Amino acid sequence: MPSAGSAPAPAPRLLCDIHALARADPATAGAVWKLTESGRQLDANLVHLPAHQRVETHAEPDLDVLLLVVAGHGILGSDDRTEPLTGGALFWLPHGSTRRIAAGADGLSYLTVHRRRPGMQIRSRSAADS
Repeated sequence: MPSAGSAPAPAPRLLCDIHALARADPATAGAVWKLTESGRQLDANLVHLPAHQRVETHAEPDLDVLLLVVAGHGILGSDDRTEPLTGGALFWLPHGSTRRIAAGADGLSYLTVHRRRPGMQIRSRSAADS
């Protein structure tokens, strides 16, 4: 029981129905849902790629990412291999790894989760920057 004057502990709660969002408009591209709760330590996005669209080759230099396929299918490519993306597949994308994602004929919806990036900060110029 919280003491007088202290804030109540946060409680778990339902955020959304991922499967319903993944079945929404198949022509929609990009993030169809984002975790936006204040005070969070994680970021999460539900991303949809319409049929045959892709996310070009890129790398995340700082953060590990979990990618969970929730609907559709596609291909996850890296420098040296490709992996099929199918419903229920969970991938770890280590920081620094290069990846590209291509949706199949029925599109692809996937959830990404990673540590939240710190906000932009204003810092004074150091002597090395001068």
